[in-house]
Amino acid sequence: MKKTLILTTALAMLAGTAFAQDVVRMGTEGAYPPYNFIGDDGEITGFERALGDELCARAELTCEWVLNDWDSIIPNLTSGNYDTIIAGMSITDERDEVIDFTQAYIPPASSLFMGMEDGIDLDGAVIAAQTNTIQAGYIAAETGATLLEFATPDETVAAVRNGEADAVFADGDFLIPIAAEDAMLDIILDPVQLGGGVGMGLREGDPLIAQFDAAITSMKEDGTLNALIVEWFGDEAQTW
Repeated sequence: MKKTLILTTALAMLAGTAFAQDVVRMGTEGAYPPYNFIGDDGEITGFERALGDELCARAELTCEWVLNDWDSIIPNLTSGNYDTIIAGMSITDERDEVIDFTQAYIPPASSLFMGMEDGIDLDGAVIAAQTNTIQAGYIAAETGATLLEFATPDETVAAVRNGEADAVFADGDFLIPIAAEDAMLDIILDPVQLGGGVGMGLREGDPLIAQFDAAITSMKEDGTLNALIVEWFGDEAQTW
């Protein structure tokens, strides 16, 4: 109870400080289900839409959502086109040199390979990955495979289906539902652990980080973050 009261007080103080913004613009890709995608009604939906709306409510912030392509999502944050990145972005040392992160709201999870044939050898294989991701960096730096980069995650999967690539390498949370629905695709090879979990990216030194950190902590402590993870990623998802 004492921790809850302290946290509630911290949230209220942060929300009322002079640096609070009138509108916080939440940048996302809208193309990476179940993290974020465009629903049948044309609106941004997914785990991160539900999470972001709840975080804004707890921090008493008025938020609006902004779509941005993945390959320019960090430059457009630093240039001021929006105030946060909430787009399935893994926390890495390289990104942390350019932007700051909140604490993780998704625990570190495995990256997986998905292909049409098991038993491929990474040495000499062609592997598709989305550009500017930790998966693309891993393939380029840590394997003997040929990296085939694409702007969107859907294009990486299409490259496997049309024979351009032997496999796609991406977050398991993205690939597992696709493999479950397509009899021609399977999860292959061994999982790879990358990154420090998924967090919100903000401009360096932005005081909004403290507000969102407090809201994420409150969701972890009352169990609502774990419930949201299970709702969108299933009972087998890693939780806090």
